[in-house]
Amino acid sequence: MRSRFLFAALLLVPVCLPAASLKVRIGSTILEMGVEEYVAAVLAGECATFRSDEAIKAMAVAARSYALHLRGRHASQGFDLCSTTHCQRLDRAGVTPRLTALGAQTAGEILWFEGKPALASYSRSCGGRTEDGSAVWGDLRAPYLKSHDDPYCRRQSDPGWRWSAGPAEIAEALHKAQLRAPAEIRGVTVLRRTASGRARELALEGPGESVRVAASSFRFAIGRALGFQTLRSDQWQLVQRGDRLEFAGSGEGHGAGLCQLGAQQMGAEGHGYREILAFYYAAAQVGLTARGLDWQRYSGERVSLMGTGNREDSAVLAIADRLTGEIAAKYNWAPPVGIEIRVYPDLDTFRNATGEPGWVAARTSARHIELQPAAMLRARGVLESTLRHELLHVFVEAQAVGGLPLWFREGLVGFLEGAPSLAGKSGSADAQQKGDQARAHRAYAANTAQVAELVRRSGREAVLGWVRSGLPPEVQSLTRP
Repeated sequence: MRSRFLFAALLLVPVCLPAASLKVRIGSTILEMGVEEYVAAVLAGECATFRSDEAIKAMAVAARSYALHLRGRHASQGFDLCSTTHCQRLDRAGVTPRLTALGAQTAGEILWFEGKPALASYSRSCGGRTEDGSAVWGDLRAPYLKSHDDPYCRRQSDPGWRWSAGPAEIAEALHKAQLRAPAEIRGVTVLRRTASGRARELALEGPGESVRVAASSFRFAIGRALGFQTLRSDQWQLVQRGDRLEFAGSGEGHGAGLCQLGAQQMGAEGHGYREILAFYYAAAQVGLTARGLDWQRYSGERVSLMGTGNREDSAVLAIADRLTGEIAAKYNWAPPVGIEIRVYPDLDTFRNATGEPGWVAARTSARHIELQPAAMLRARGVLESTLRHELLHVFVEAQAVGGLPLWFREGLVGFLEGAPSLAGKSGSADAQQKGDQARAHRAYAANTAQVAELVRRSGREAVLGWVRSGLPPEVQSLTRP
């Protein structure tokens, strides 16, 4: 059972909340897609021809991580992600049972770095050496995207590519992309290369002038105007033959992160998808919850706490220890053994690890409480009430007889804490979230009111006794709120 708690100490009914989803623009339509539905469509759009099942599963984890890292990239336009290669290419019509099944085998798994989804980029071919992420995205801090040798890609049949064009064609493509360039291009010189050997900065030579341009901008301008099967990567050498500029290169795409040709080869050689991911994203960790954080354990008299060294950690532990003692004494309940509280360092990490929206302040499962940053809850004046609510749930769950209805367990906690105010709000919630929050308010209020009526009729001690003995037949027959 999972209990969920709002900023105003509101317990949520789990079935009232939708699964995690993404708002995706496909053409002119914005669709809300479940994350796993989205991943299957990315697999169809990005790697439908893969032969290796393990490579497809590695791609599923990478695509899921990439999407959650970039979630909200188009927020100013009213959606999270687009369906083109600007984000990730989707092909909903191309989804097959095989792709759906393979994606489902990794359902929920994400590459984590310091508690957040990694920017798990990928490209068709790295040409034998992957690129450093900072060479592609400037000041990006991503130790998991370091340039390294890729023998698996080299073992694939990749003869390289060639493309030639006249200077006038190139100049026209650059002008269409609104890149500054000489009116007449007489030569292209590579001024700087990245550590992996890819072109980084170019000089476009013209009569009496030389214009500098980023190699990636040059490639994208050529691709948009003349097709992306022309200049396929930034890994090339250039020679001038008569009035033509001839590019000879290897690889396809930016080369940072997972190399699809290399991943396929790894799969063919018997490597599992986790091994593939470890090879291409060495500093990231695969898991269902936030990984890569330096968790520290603190032990109290009755409660233990997992934190990240935040100065609030010891205060949270002290409050939880005190509240546990108070609840045990008030209701003559033995404190459950093994209560653990995990305090996340920031809101994004809490959301990524739990899948909860921002207006849910904590989540409890059995004797484990996951908590939003304590400083945020303290600033809202609800740190202690949040802990009391979640600890009450731990006590109830620890002694609840099997089959005790969820509405009763939740309503009892609401009654014991005195039916707190339902006025809590999250200023950042969108319309969908506000709708979920309103439904949760109504369900919680109905559960609490039902238990309060039972206490009025039968007395508090009798109702508390039902936690261990189960509901009497006359109560079981009541209509659930």
